[in-house]
Amino acid sequence: MGLIVQKFGGSSVRDRDRIFNVARIVANTHKAGNDVVVVVSAQGDTTDDLIAKAAEITHDPSSREMDQLLASGEQISIALLSMALNSIGCHAVSLTGWQAGFQTDRKYSKARIRRVDTERIQSELERNRVVVVAGFQGLNKLDDITTLGRGGSDTSAVAIAAALKADRCQIYTDVEGVYTADPRKVPSARKLDEITFDEMLELATLGAQVLNNRSVELAKKYNVELEVLSSLNPVPGTVVKEVTNDMEGMLIKGVAKDADVSVITVMDVPNVPGSSFKMFSLLAQRNINVDIILQSTGRNGNKDVTFTCAQGDAELACRVLKEQGRYDNLVADNSCAKVSIVGAGMQSHSGVASSMFEALSNNHINIHMISTSEIKISVIIEEKDADLAVRAIHDMLVHNV
Repeated sequence: MGLIVQKFGGSSVRDRDRIFNVARIVANTHKAGNDVVVVVSAQGDTTDDLIAKAAEITHDPSSREMDQLLASGEQISIALLSMALNSIGCHAVSLTGWQAGFQTDRKYSKARIRRVDTERIQSELERNRVVVVAGFQGLNKLDDITTLGRGGSDTSAVAIAAALKADRCQIYTDVEGVYTADPRKVPSARKLDEITFDEMLELATLGAQVLNNRSVELAKKYNVELEVLSSLNPVPGTVVKEVTNDMEGMLIKGVAKDADVSVITVMDVPNVPGSSFKMFSLLAQRNINVDIILQSTGRNGNKDVTFTCAQGDAELACRVLKEQGRYDNLVADNSCAKVSIVGAGMQSHSGVASSMFEALSNNHINIHMISTSEIKISVIIEEKDADLAVRAIHDMLVHNV
């Protein structure tokens, strides 16, 4: 019939019953005449447990040794799932990331995939086996284990689908698809039948936790059609593809919240050409990603520069800037969150920003920063107001439309 890549997250394989549930889904796909490659994450909270074990030994472990440690979680999952598949009569073989041909760069803990050598996978498929691959991991030129960062199993699955030219890449989660907001926080959230790569990429980047943003980038680059669906409830999910059938239909596709935000303000920056370049190049050299940037007039002819980054990078960002001496007058605020709306329909409709700001104003929520593009609007607000903001905006722009 075809070649299907299926990815299952940690909650889908967290215990014996869930593992056999996944095995039945995979076996049924295989029995329908498809070649199947399965990508699996570590069970449940295994990765967090391993991180805690490392913290018991040292508070400053090397990234290389952390990758050695964390890669073991996925190896447990693939072995157990392969055992389950074989026990129900579906021939399967498990492969680590490097056995499956994942070659990465040398950035431990945040490695990027250089290429996937599919020879071993194809050989096993030719033997009519289901191939169960450990997500999140690969091997660099030094033959060291590397990991792809949080959510890396999604990226592994899409990379395999691209390399094998699979007919579809299915991402199984504990929700039934992509929703217009987190259904656990917004009861009126709607499940989407389909969404564009661009819209999904924005939502993933802005805090929606259904798909890893790097996996969506890869899917868009290689035109890998994705389907997000539930491993627990066998209903149609959400298809992620280049062009959807309702391009001029639904105005807003989603409202997302990201609480992993630190707002850093650097004061008294010299108002001379190149000062911003020097500041942000220091951060780039340490692989610190900066999101929203705001520049304003400061004191004594200087300027104040405010930017956002992940909370985990805030301490390093402040230290790097202070070490230069010129940027030591700064403050970091971790009490903020980013709330965003995404939709290709915004390109041809006026008044969207006004409605978003009205929803916030009606609920007495103050805006600290604003960022816009053709298909998204993001605001920085107090974290304590974030859930209320998402519900208010969703009611204004999605639920009542």
